[in-house]
Parts: sequence; structure tokens; C-alpha cells
Amino acid sequence: MKVLVDTSVWSLALRRSGIEGESVVTQELGRLIDEVRVLMIGPVRQELLSGIRFDAQFEKLRLSLEPFPDLPIRTADYEKAAEFFNRCRRNGIQGSNTDFLICAICANHRLPIFTTDQDFRLYQKYLPIALHEPR
Repeated sequence: MKVLVDTSVWSLALRRSGIEGESVVTQELGRLIDEVRVLMIGPVRQELLSGIRFDAQFEKLRLSLEPFPDLPIRTADYEKAAEFFNRCRRNGIQGSNTDFLICAICANHRLPIFTTDQDFRLYQKYLPIALHEPR
């Protein structure tokens, strides 16, 4: 099964800081890449590429992400994201538009989300999403 990888996981892998616990996440990302199971969406790509100061670093990262084509985002995904935003907000849960778009795409395509962002555990209480756990 394919897995949508969130910005938080990519950031850990790209930073490679060696903090305890990160290696499990980065190793799992490596396995998913080897198994050709990784999915990307445009908003995650944008988050990863935003804020890079130097053109050479930007280009290097852009090229390293190029093998991961974007999963097309449909109107139904945006509508579901708004629905999820409203549902969570009614229950006192705040989140970003990108987070809810990830949840909507994964719910619509029945895909798990690979993330280190604990907000997704809160969303999971109210949304039909599955989280991918490192093996």
C-alpha cells in the first residue's frame, strides 16, 4: 500500500540531525522509498522548498524530490478538507489547511499518513484517517 509522507518526516530525513528516535523514522522512510510506496502532494513539496535561502540548496532539494511525482488533488479533496476542518473545529481541534488537505486526500484514497506531527493523532479522534507506524 502507498503511503502519503508528511512534511515532518521529510524534514527529519533531510536534516539528519541524529537525535534519538529520528533514526527510526528516517529508516522507515528509506524502506518506503526502496519499496516505491511513497506518495507526495504539491503542498508538502511547497512546504519543503519554502524558506531555503540559497538557490543552490533550493535546486539540490528540488532535484532530490523530483522522483516523487505529486498525487493529483481533486475538487472533492478540497471539499473534504474543509469538511474535516469544520468537524475538528467544532470539537475544539485546530489545524492547518495543509494538514486537513492531507487528511482528506488520505481518507478519499484510503491511504495511511506517515507523520511525526502529533496533531494528526488528535485529528484521528474525529476523522477517518489511518497513520502509518514505523516497522
